[in-house]
Amino acid sequence: MADYLDNVQKWLTGDFDPATKTQIIELRNEDPAGLEDAFYKNLEFGTGGLRGLMGVGTNRMNKYTVGMATQGLANYILRRCAPDTQEQEKNPSGECSCASEPHRPGDRPKLSVCISYDSRNNSKQFARIAADVMAANGIQVYIFDNIRPTPEMSYAVRLKGAVAGIMITASHNPKEYNGYKVSWSDGGQVTAPVDAEIVAEVAKITDPSMVKFSADDADARIELMGREVDEQYLSDLLSLRLSPEACERHGQDIKIVYTPLHGCGVRLVPEILKRTGCPNVLHVPEQDISDGDFPTVVSPNPEEPAALKMALEKADATGADIVIGTDPDADRMGIAVRDNDGKMVLFNGNQTASLLTYYILSRRAELGTLGAGKYVVKTIVTTELITDICKSFGVPVYNVLTGFKYIAEVVKRQETQGGEFVCGGEESYGFNVGEFVRDKDAQVSCMMVAECAAWAADKGLTLYQLMEEIYAKYGYRKEALVNVVRKGISGAQEIQAMMSAFRANPPKELCGSKVTQVVDYLDPEKTGQPKSNVLQFFDEAGDVVSVRPSGTEPKIKFYFGAKGADADEKIAALKEQFS
Repeated sequence: MADYLDNVQKWLTGDFDPATKTQIIELRNEDPAGLEDAFYKNLEFGTGGLRGLMGVGTNRMNKYTVGMATQGLANYILRRCAPDTQEQEKNPSGECSCASEPHRPGDRPKLSVCISYDSRNNSKQFARIAADVMAANGIQVYIFDNIRPTPEMSYAVRLKGAVAGIMITASHNPKEYNGYKVSWSDGGQVTAPVDAEIVAEVAKITDPSMVKFSADDADARIELMGREVDEQYLSDLLSLRLSPEACERHGQDIKIVYTPLHGCGVRLVPEILKRTGCPNVLHVPEQDISDGDFPTVVSPNPEEPAALKMALEKADATGADIVIGTDPDADRMGIAVRDNDGKMVLFNGNQTASLLTYYILSRRAELGTLGAGKYVVKTIVTTELITDICKSFGVPVYNVLTGFKYIAEVVKRQETQGGEFVCGGEESYGFNVGEFVRDKDAQVSCMMVAECAAWAADKGLTLYQLMEEIYAKYGYRKEALVNVVRKGISGAQEIQAMMSAFRANPPKELCGSKVTQVVDYLDPEKTGQPKSNVLQFFDEAGDVVSVRPSGTEPKIKFYFGAKGADADEKIAALKEQFS
């Protein structure tokens, strides 16, 4: 209690603008619980940055928390990456791993960062604050001239040889949220130990007076990026095409309804589909409007069927074959296809990732480009169907913790060992192909969906029928995700109590099948993975349940995976068992 009130008092008496102080007083008078939640802690780096509700307070996204986070990040970059830092001098080789090109004492490389933002409320303002702070600290800034996808920011970091990247987005979260995603010089989201080191630097910034919000010469260090980067990005992604001839034969006939869900995918997804050879793209005009209030959906999340309702209606009205929706920062994609009765059915993230993995490996095998060193990566909660597919092609598959940053980490590690990342994904609708981007990428994923449809058409199949063939070949699997939301301080405590209970008394059976293995990712020595608050339960029948608290939202997640002809019934039983 005293800690959060101390934070409140600091903001009321500190160097904060009058509007902020007025909002704090209103919260204190009208919503004491909201005041406590806004100040009881500082926003923390979760999956590579900040994410939270917008508003006043230390636990909110606002110009001060964004400014202080940026100052901490700038301090870290200058301390770790400047050629004359103490750490640099302690390194016998004189090399700095954080810059895309090693530099040595005496050199004066131009440290730079890339910044992008999506269509959320305040995203442009927060991006400009971050740019101003970086520039005021003497760091070159490359900032996009308008909203751009998260994966294009990742691409730009590598293109510009930047030390880091900042993306202002809260992905698929509701409109009240925004976030601040940090990538490192490889274009991947920051991971240990860099993330913790950045957090430590940010924690040292305790007052806005410590932030260099501006400088007289700062504008000279801010450069806009625009269409020229778009063209390079699209050109590199299009170089990953595998079936241009099939697209020539069938692309005109494949009718795709696309919705960006009011986000930034509208800028590039229709364009890459057309350049792929599938120009028959139908829009949902109301959702092409970039709007941080997301007025036509409850939540702009392609995982949720309701988010694609208007696109599905458009598909039925026009006879379209495929529906594609992307989230506000266009790194994740959801699809729907027509079944054998002509009805539009949604694919979940596991199905889409399995479909694309099968297509890409099959096509590369046909082309003779699936030689030694190729590999696939998936997260531990993503379907084992991908593992079975990869085994059939003799391609290694790496399992990593939940979060695309861990996939990017494998790519970075394998890069030095001669490996080539073919593709990889996660059940939460994230997928990527090739090594140009070190994050999930809806642009290249949409391109691959269109190509896969054309390739399947060559075989006389729809995407639905191709998925049926995959199940027939590798066995039927069914997955489901249940989110249990617990908000606020009490909710966080309840989630922790649930995890403790599962550790103390793990289930003995899943759907009547004996649990044979319990994996606790708090023990990195046993798992070979970084320490993480995740539990997995495996049974004799090949079913699995994974449990983990979300790193970015007030919820605990239950991932269910069932194997066999009765998988649908098993999923229903697992939901009953764990709800």
